[in-house]
Amino acid sequence: MPASDHYDVIIIGTGAGGGTLAHTLAASGKRILLLERGDFLPREPENWDPAPVFVDGRYISPDTWFDAAGTPFQPQVHYFVGGATKMYGAALYRLRPQDFGEITHVDGMSPAWPLSYDDFEPWYSKAEWLYQVHGNHGADPTEGHWSKDYPWPAVSHEPRIQEFADSLTAGGYHPFPAPCGILLDEADRARSSCIRCSWCDGYPCLVHAKSDAETIAVRPLLDAPNVTLLVQAEVVKLDTDPTGRTVSSVVVSRRGALERYEADIVVVAAGAANSAKLLLQSANDRHPNGLANGSDQVGRNYMFHNSKAIVALAKEPNDTVFQKTLGINDFYLADGEREFPLGNIQMVGKSNGWAMKGEEPRLTLLAPHWSLDEVARHAVDFWLTTEDLPDADNRVTIDDQGKVHLRYTSNNDTEAAGLYHELKKLLNHIGMAEHHVLAKNFYMQMNIPIAGCAHQAGTCRFGDDPATSVLDVNCKAHELDNLYVVDTSFFPSIGAVNPALTAMANAIRVGEHLIERLA
Repeated sequence: MPASDHYDVIIIGTGAGGGTLAHTLAASGKRILLLERGDFLPREPENWDPAPVFVDGRYISPDTWFDAAGTPFQPQVHYFVGGATKMYGAALYRLRPQDFGEITHVDGMSPAWPLSYDDFEPWYSKAEWLYQVHGNHGADPTEGHWSKDYPWPAVSHEPRIQEFADSLTAGGYHPFPAPCGILLDEADRARSSCIRCSWCDGYPCLVHAKSDAETIAVRPLLDAPNVTLLVQAEVVKLDTDPTGRTVSSVVVSRRGALERYEADIVVVAAGAANSAKLLLQSANDRHPNGLANGSDQVGRNYMFHNSKAIVALAKEPNDTVFQKTLGINDFYLADGEREFPLGNIQMVGKSNGWAMKGEEPRLTLLAPHWSLDEVARHAVDFWLTTEDLPDADNRVTIDDQGKVHLRYTSNNDTEAAGLYHELKKLLNHIGMAEHHVLAKNFYMQMNIPIAGCAHQAGTCRFGDDPATSVLDVNCKAHELDNLYVVDTSFFPSIGAVNPALTAMANAIRVGEHLIERLA
């Protein structure tokens, strides 16, 4: 197992956390080693083909995880340069100010963060500018203050969605342009990288026009003399010095052999489940329960949102191409009418027949005289997100072979059902019900199973108390002097919006801290 050169910083993972951190550190001139378990996602026609993407699972990892009953399943995780962002829908929301404090839910308390929204806000603005987010600050009444406007105006609605937005506004609701990370210039379409196609949400971008971590953060560093990227390099263990206070080497499996790398700072950003896995399988005499796990918190409090994908069918066709341009937070917070918060409603990528087949083959039973393509053409598609509470028993563990076991029981199901009910009321209120296929309201829903890991978070929460958290406020492990975690593992709670922008903002925040530390 040969030793390699010493680096200033080793970063494990190249997604929203690791890739953004590398981008933040690169200008410092420090020697950075980026380790990516996967490879570059291939550019190929299948990128924009729903059959291989949704039916065949062409870009899903071959991993096998196990649920609480020991039943194996294939998690929908993606190991590529850019991590999970290669397949995400680029919905880049800020958490709301209330999400940083305690929130009472029907099934318990969402805990406060050690930082407030005001503390976090400057890095949100930096992340929005780095990732070229389109939006309109101030359009959503639940949004917190902002120190800098979005770098790009909101992506325009297509006619059917504009009609929907106008009807919502007339009905007393507050629709707003969804914050979206795509490299689109609507004022100069001839020069725009993004062509505003329908192959965005859940697909890799064939033309590198989605603001994913590879395109925005990693690819610009590939020629930097102080940055080294190794692909197909899976980190299998972190060794420590005899005191147990310092990570002394990073053990990597690459090309059938084990290699060791050393650095002053080691940063784990492999995704909430795999970051926990790595710390657990790095147990040694000084850390018998896993690295940084004296609190027994590593792997606990796994969250991934209580989400529903909803398809509402209308008689009139919906010929929208890029549909993911609208959000609704009227039910995000508790108010005088609702005792508990319900969550976020947003549009998702436009349905197509192949995608529906991959997600739920029985859909046609609900519309037996229509083909799936015809169902899709008449569909208006929504994504409903309710906060998933941290639960110590929802946790990642590993077995003797190092396999991931994910114990998870959903919570806030009552709130999720309430959000679905509010969506149906909303559609009725604006007159969609009379246009539905059947005489009564007709909705088809697909709940997201445990394998849907896109929003995973919470397995290495940060906090002020080492007895109840894994990381300190700078995302350094309480028990080690040179180990950091910067993916969504650090979340104490997850809110009810997509977590990617918060991971990016935090990576910039931690990166600036590390630049000061290494100066």
